[in-house]
Amino acid sequence: MVFTVAFGLMPALTVPAHAQETDTIQAIAIEGAARIEAETIRSYLLVREGDGFDPVRIDRSLKSLFSTGLFADVSFRREANTLVVIVQENPVINRIAFEGNKRIKDEELMTEISLKPRVIYTRSKVQNDVNRLQTLYQKSGRFAVSVEPKLIQLPQNRVDLVFEVDEGALTEVQNIRFVGNKVFDDSDLQEIVRTRETRWYRFLSSDDTYDPDRITFDRELLRRYYLKNGYADFKVLSAVAELTSDRNQFFITFTIEEGQRYKFGDVNIKANLRDLNADDVADRLKFEKGEWYDATAVDDTVEALTEAAGNLGYAFVDVRPNVDRNAETGDINIAFEIKEGPRVFVEHINVTGNVRTLDEVVRREFKVVEGDAFNASKLRQSLTRVEDLNFFEKVNMTQEPGSAPDKVNVNVEVQEKSTGSLSIGAGYSTSSGALAEFGVRERNLLGKGQDLSLNVRVSERQSQVNVSFTEPHFMNRDVSAGIDLFNTQTDNQTASSYDTKTTGAGLRFGYPVSSHLDQGWHYTLKQSDITGVPSTASIYVKQQEGEKILSELGHSLMYDRRNSKVNPTEGYYAVMTNDLAGLGGDTNYLRNEVRGAFYYKFADGWVSTTRAGAGVIMGIGQDVGLLDRFFVGGDNLRGFSNGGVGPRDTVTADSLGGEFMYTGGAELSVPLGLPQELGISGKVFTDLGSLMTVNPGGANISDDGSLRSSVGVGVTWVSPVGPISLDFAQAIMKQGYDETELMRVNFGTKF
Repeated sequence: MVFTVAFGLMPALTVPAHAQETDTIQAIAIEGAARIEAETIRSYLLVREGDGFDPVRIDRSLKSLFSTGLFADVSFRREANTLVVIVQENPVINRIAFEGNKRIKDEELMTEISLKPRVIYTRSKVQNDVNRLQTLYQKSGRFAVSVEPKLIQLPQNRVDLVFEVDEGALTEVQNIRFVGNKVFDDSDLQEIVRTRETRWYRFLSSDDTYDPDRITFDRELLRRYYLKNGYADFKVLSAVAELTSDRNQFFITFTIEEGQRYKFGDVNIKANLRDLNADDVADRLKFEKGEWYDATAVDDTVEALTEAAGNLGYAFVDVRPNVDRNAETGDINIAFEIKEGPRVFVEHINVTGNVRTLDEVVRREFKVVEGDAFNASKLRQSLTRVEDLNFFEKVNMTQEPGSAPDKVNVNVEVQEKSTGSLSIGAGYSTSSGALAEFGVRERNLLGKGQDLSLNVRVSERQSQVNVSFTEPHFMNRDVSAGIDLFNTQTDNQTASSYDTKTTGAGLRFGYPVSSHLDQGWHYTLKQSDITGVPSTASIYVKQQEGEKILSELGHSLMYDRRNSKVNPTEGYYAVMTNDLAGLGGDTNYLRNEVRGAFYYKFADGWVSTTRAGAGVIMGIGQDVGLLDRFFVGGDNLRGFSNGGVGPRDTVTADSLGGEFMYTGGAELSVPLGLPQELGISGKVFTDLGSLMTVNPGGANISDDGSLRSSVGVGVTWVSPVGPISLDFAQAIMKQGYDETELMRVNFGTKF
C-alpha cells in the first residue's frame, strides 16, 4: 500500500492563515471507485463540504480510508474548491489454492487461514496467513518451511491467490543436554523427557522432532521425576532450543537446579470432623517415616483420605497436607488436616462434543449424579472411567459456579475418535503354527457403548470363527451381558492323534461386587466332535471318538488389585472359577480352578511376577471326557511342548490329559540397556507344574504325577507391527515319556 497525497493539494494547504479562514471545500469528488459506493467512501472522510482545507484532517481522512482495508492506494488532489479523492480498490479473491503441500492436505490448510474466496484481498491479511501456515508446519516439526503467496490477475479486478509451499525436511532434535544435574546423568534424564534425540530406529515416531509444547511437558516430567525421588527444591531454570543455521536441527539444553534430597519425617493426621478418629483412616497413608520424599505418594494419600472419609459418611471433606521442610535435618514433616469442606452440590452435569455417543453412555460412568454432594475424589474416578471407555481422543472435565453459591456445574468436553476397526493379521506361534487373522469390530455400536465383533482365524493347526456381542450396562444397571457364537476346528494329531470340531454358543453376565471384586456367570451349549483318529492311535483316544453335547453353567470370582490390567507392574489378582456340566446334554462334571499372580517392581524395568494355579475336574456319574481334561505344557509350562506333561499312552505316545493339575512360576523382566521406546526387554524365568489322574486307567498309561520344572530366558519386543516373544527353556525335572521343546516363539500383528 502506498500512502500518498497529490502535490497539487499542497499549495492550498500552506496559504496564509487569513486566506485559510475563507478557503472552504465546495465539493468532494470520488474517482476510481468501481464496487464501492461514493457515499460509502465519503463516510470514512473526516472532512465535509463546507469545511476548510485543513491539512491535519485531510491526512487523518487518508489514514481512515487505508484502515478500512478496501483500498490498495489512496490519494487526494485539489481542483479549485473541489477535493478529489482518488482510490484504487483492492481486488476480490476469486480462488485460493495451495501448491507443494504433501504432508498437510488442502482442507486443513484452508481452515487455518483467514482469507476466503469472495473476500477483499489485503497484503496484511496475506502476510498474517503466511505466518499462520508456517506456524502450522512448525508444530509438525518442519521449521525449514517457506510459504510464498502469488497473485494471478483476472478481469474485473479479481485475483487468484496461490500459496506456494516448500515444506522442507523435518527439523530433528540432534542433541539434548542437561546443565546442573549431579545425581542423575544425562542418559537417565533423557529417558524421562518425552522429546528424543534423532535415531534411525525412530522412523515411526515423531518424538525426535522439535515441538515447543512437548518441551513444556518435558519440564513438568522432570519436575515430577525429581519430586518423586525426594528433591523437593528442584527447579527447571530454563529450557533453550537452538536452531542451526540450515534450520534442519535443534540443540536443546535444560538448565536445572536439583537441590537437597529429603526424607519423610513425622507424619500426622489431624481429624477435625465430629466422630472421625484419625486412627480410622491411618491405614490409608501411602508412605512411612524415613522413606525418601515422594510428592506422588502425598497426592495419593490426600485422595485416599478423602475417599476413606467419604466412605465413612462424610460427604464434604477437605484434606490439606501441611508441609514443614527442614533443610538442616533433611526431613519433611507432613500433617494431613481433615476438616469439613464447603457444602457444595452438583447442580448439572453437562456433556459436550459427543456427536455420535449418547449422553447416557458418558453419564453412567459417573460416580456422582446431579444433586449429589460435590466430591473431587469421585469426580477424578469418574474421569478415569470415561477415559477407560476408549471412545474418546480427549476428555476434559471442568467445574463452574451454579445458580447458587452452594451449587456447581460439572462440564465434560469430549472429542470422539474412531471406535470401529478392520484388522488383518499374520503371525506365527509354536502352538498353532503360521496363522492369518481377519477381524471386524465396533466398540461403540450406534453410540450406545455396545461391542460387536467378528473374528476369523486360520492357522496350520487351528481354524476358528467367533461372533461376540456385549452390552456393558444391561437394563441400565452396572451389569455386563453378552452372547458368543463360535466354531473351532483343531488339529491335535501331533500331541494326541485326533482332530476336533466344536460349534456352540454362550451367554455371560458380570458385575462388580466391590471396587476390586467382580463376579461373573456364564452358560455354554456346544457340540464337539472328535474325528480323524488313525488306527495307530491310543485305544483311550479311540474310545472318545464321536459327538458329544455339553451344557455348562459357570461361575467366577476375581479380586484384582493390579495397577494395570494391560501391563501390570505392581499388585496382585486372584481368580476362582467353577463349572458344572450336566444341565442337559450328555456330559456331566464339576470343574474347579484357582489361579493368581503377584507383581512387584524393584526399579524401572525390573518387575517380578510370581504366579500359581491349580485345577481339578470330577466326573458326575461318568468318566471325564478327553476334551474336558486339563493339558499342561507349552504356554503354561515352558520347556515342554503342548500337552507334553501328564498321563500318556506309552505305546502310542499320545497325550491323554489329566483331571488334576497345578502350575506355577516366577519371572523377572529386566532392561537390556536399550532405549525404552524400542519396547525390547529381557526376562529370566522358572516354571513348574504337573498333571495327573486319568480314568479309566490302564497298564500302558504312564501317570506318576511327579513335579516338572524348567528354567529359561527370553526376549519380548512390543514392535510397531505387533508383539513378539521368544523364549528359550530347558526342562530340569522331567520324566522320560515327557515331550519337551527348547524354543517357543509367538509373533502376531494386526494392521
